[in-house]
Amino acid sequence: MVIKGYDHDGAVQLCYDGEAFRQVLRMRTSTAEQRARATLALTRADCMATELSPPARLDADLQRAELLERLDLMALPDTLKNRVQLRRASVWATLAYEQSRRSGAAPAQVQQAGTQALQALAAVNKTELADDDQTDYAIAAIRTGASRWSALAPAATTAATTSALTVQAVPGEPGQTCVQLSEQKSPASAPLLRRCTWGTVWLASASVSPNGQAVALAVQPMAGWRELWVLRRTADGWTADALPPAAGTPLSGDVGYIEFAGWVPGGERLLIAREASVDGRIKRSFEVLRLDSLATEKQASTPALLVLFSKWQDAAWKATTVSLR
Repeated sequence: MVIKGYDHDGAVQLCYDGEAFRQVLRMRTSTAEQRARATLALTRADCMATELSPPARLDADLQRAELLERLDLMALPDTLKNRVQLRRASVWATLAYEQSRRSGAAPAQVQQAGTQALQALAAVNKTELADDDQTDYAIAAIRTGASRWSALAPAATTAATTSALTVQAVPGEPGQTCVQLSEQKSPASAPLLRRCTWGTVWLASASVSPNGQAVALAVQPMAGWRELWVLRRTADGWTADALPPAAGTPLSGDVGYIEFAGWVPGGERLLIAREASVDGRIKRSFEVLRLDSLATEKQASTPALLVLFSKWQDAAWKATTVSLR
């Protein structure tokens, strides 16, 4: 038996190299349940080397997805079927982000991966979730939520336009994407704002406030972690703030997303949903932010407890978010 150690932010995860599990998959006499358990053992994210290059990690995740898709779920008990679907959701959500960062990737590939993640998460039978699987369910949902824009619309390099503003994603330095904000009446060569990122800009997520003084935009700097960029007009011009799912710098095991959930008329407040797993603690909240300071004015564990959410939550957000699962 060969045991390998994988470093995750200073902690070493010991993992079996998996030869016996691969043998189970090669055996024609192995049962569907044996194959499922072997596949789950071989597709653990915490048993992947963190120092893999992006192309190597993409190849490894494609192999994980292929193994998971080979399984016959109809022959599995509900508890094990759920575990496979949770693993599928996490792997496909990761692939959606990785495909979005790959040079020359077809938008259809990105969209397919995101759709596969959402479908796998939706296929989980929550009434049959074992107590031990509740945390895995939450983490799979967060990973899927972080990449959900990949299923709704692939990362774009064109513009999202309103009657007053144009939001563009344009190339920056190699590997970078720059968000550029312009007024319709102004030439693109004189943007109101330009900010660049090494992550994926989900341009289709751009939402302009009713008064045209702010823009909310989903930006995903890494797999399993999505920020909300808020572009605002101030007395000194336009500014861009990146709001994270949780405070601090995310470690390798941390996942989270923060997303636009609606504009409150008057132009002073923004509704957001936030969910993250940091240091093993999972928190989900719905918040009302002041646009002038981006400080949280009110928050609750469910949107039903916030009057402004009940009145002004965005219909498209409500229909597509995983935070209301």
